[in-house]
Amino acid sequence: MKLIPFITAGHPSPIKFWDVLRELDDNGADVIEIGVPFTDPVADGPVIEAASQQAIANGVTLRWILDGLRERRGSFKAKIVLMGYLNPFLQYGLLSFHALNTGKNACAPFERLADEAAEIGVYGFVIPDLPLDEDAEYRAALQARGIHLIPLVAPNTPLERMWQYAAVATGYVYVVSVLGTTGERRGGLPEGVRATLARARRAFTLPIALGFGFSEPAQLDTIPAGERPDAVVFGSALVRHLSEGGSAAEFMRRWRE
Repeated sequence: MKLIPFITAGHPSPIKFWDVLRELDDNGADVIEIGVPFTDPVADGPVIEAASQQAIANGVTLRWILDGLRERRGSFKAKIVLMGYLNPFLQYGLLSFHALNTGKNACAPFERLADEAAEIGVYGFVIPDLPLDEDAEYRAALQARGIHLIPLVAPNTPLERMWQYAAVATGYVYVVSVLGTTGERRGGLPEGVRATLARARRAFTLPIALGFGFSEPAQLDTIPAGERPDAVVFGSALVRHLSEGGSAAEFMRRWRE
């Protein structure tokens, strides 16, 4: 099974973040989702929200993230995905657009961000508050540059809606295990996860990643082997582990064994 750790950019500190990213890459991460800090993270639980607020207080911005990735371009084995809310992405594009606008040949604001992301080798974006009905412009800008807009589907996403996503989706599919905010959940996975995964399998031919609520590998034992996702995403448990002084290598070891 593929491993997709999520880590908030600039956490546990702006300096240590890049070491953590390297450690995740060296210890089995197939994709690394980098969370872009935002002041109003409505889908995030308390652990990731606290990490985001701390990162903002330490001066972490989307520009900081992109500049750091540019300095390290080509040095990661794992695919790099930027996960964040639409507001910071739009704001960044608008600022870049106005600063560099030279007239009729200037790129549209979001295309400016897409250009930079392609230049530094970003694999994809996850934008939880960008619905399918409003994403065509953004998806086109990214896909024209070989970047994926990763769809999210949830327990309340009907099969017909999943088919609509499947018609345009690339990269992989992020299946949310439970409605609500991110955060660790002890014990087995919520009821309905198997049904959500089954619908996703019917709709998509892309790899399926399951996330929201993972704290330990044993939680997957509640899903029969033949029904398990292709990848698992874990965020809050890793962020908490790092906040408490733990190492990324130690955390990843649990999932590789």
